[in-house]
Amino acid sequence: MELTVGAVLEGKIKSITNFGAFVSLPENKTGMVHISEVANAYVSDIRQHLTEGQEVKVMVIGTDNGKINLSIKRLEPKPQREAGSGNRPNFRSNNGGGYNRGNREGGSFQPREQGQNQNAQRPQRAPVQPAAPKTADQLFEEKLKAFMTESDSKLSGIRQYADQRGGRRRR
Repeated sequence: MELTVGAVLEGKIKSITNFGAFVSLPENKTGMVHISEVANAYVSDIRQHLTEGQEVKVMVIGTDNGKINLSIKRLEPKPQREAGSGNRPNFRSNNGGGYNRGNREGGSFQPREQGQNQNAQRPQRAPVQPAAPKTADQLFEEKLKAFMTESDSKLSGIRQYADQRGGRRRR
């Protein structure tokens, strides 16, 4: 069975470390769930979420050099934000208060009357969903992956150079 990114599998927690959990997969394969891929919330101690021997459903999120990267949180529904819980305050009010920008004669604004809808003459557009900003964990994972790729490349170059020179130096 060839593991592909996006495949959903069932496995059993084999062992737990401070940085993640190793999961036994079908066909005697083993994958790892990094601590950042365990839950949608911040996880400081993975042992509060997982135990050895626990059956888990995981998604394959990558296969690099024979290593199988797994995620549990990507199979969970994303938590919904509460209305108005963002970082910016909500200054809009639906009570009809404020000022009417439509009448600017003499350079002054006229108070809007209760219930007056300033958007009545504008066509309604479907709201555009901006791309979700990357979380700190996602940014860290990208930087870590870039570092590891660069490091592996440099190490393989050093090894090739050492092999060309005949291995280790003799004294």
